[in-house]
Amino acid sequence: LKYKFTSQKDITMDWGKASKGKKQGKNKIDKSSETMEMIISYTPTDVNPYGLTTIKAKCESIKIKRSKSKSKASRSSGKDAVETAAGETFTFKVGPTGKIEDYSQLNKLIHKLGKNAFRKKSNRGRVKEPDMIADFIASQWFLWDSVSSIENFDGLSIGQSWKSKLSVPTPMVMKTARDVTYSLKEIRQTEKGQIAVIASSYSLAESVPRNWPMPYSGKFRMSGMFGFLRGYKVIKLQGKGEELFNIDSGQIEKYNQNYQLQIEAVFPMALGENPKIIIDQTLTMQLIK
Repeated sequence: LKYKFTSQKDITMDWGKASKGKKQGKNKIDKSSETMEMIISYTPTDVNPYGLTTIKAKCESIKIKRSKSKSKASRSSGKDAVETAAGETFTFKVGPTGKIEDYSQLNKLIHKLGKNAFRKKSNRGRVKEPDMIADFIASQWFLWDSVSSIENFDGLSIGQSWKSKLSVPTPMVMKTARDVTYSLKEIRQTEKGQIAVIASSYSLAESVPRNWPMPYSGKFRMSGMFGFLRGYKVIKLQGKGEELFNIDSGQIEKYNQNYQLQIEAVFPMALGENPKIIIDQTLTMQLIK
């Protein structure tokens, strides 16, 4: 199977009211965006329908695109660390329900990408450049979450719902989760087979599971504005999504997840009004082969 994954963030920075010039009294707004496009193929190498199946994944291609921010402190230089995943392979083991039981090789790749995010030479100690590793994790760590999180193995009826948790990739270094409520919206009869339409809604989770990966370790600085600001606090998260799952083939055909994240940050040493950050996030997965 071959899938195309995308992750796009539209970021709005509200710096508060300007105190000088023609824009005095007006809120200073800075907009930017970052996008990841990735194609990954999955090949089963050891199949056991009643136990663990081993799947080999290969990152066929990955591209990162960022808009040019007006803020000099927000600009990054060089290649995004996640782009070094192109050509990399990893295996994982999955149970009959789609739940991943062995993440060890994926974890190794995530930590390798994390090391690639740091500047090779710096007189300021360890400095991490902006990266989209969290977006890579959001696409791979939670494969088939919608079906693997179903606790009722006797089947579902239309309108039935169940709960899970998914990660929230952010441009700053922070661990955040969203509570997910899935519901079986309808079953469509198509030429390709029966398609389960799974709706999802998202809200801010109170806690993050400890076993979720963190690409970095030790003490470091983050370059750019998101390294300069402090005290990030998520105020609100809400959104919706939809997934098409082919029941007859047991394959996800596509999904689309959309949500908005509202964050408050703090200027160090009270240099100005605390900025507000709004992130509009879209995550997609599309079967292409």
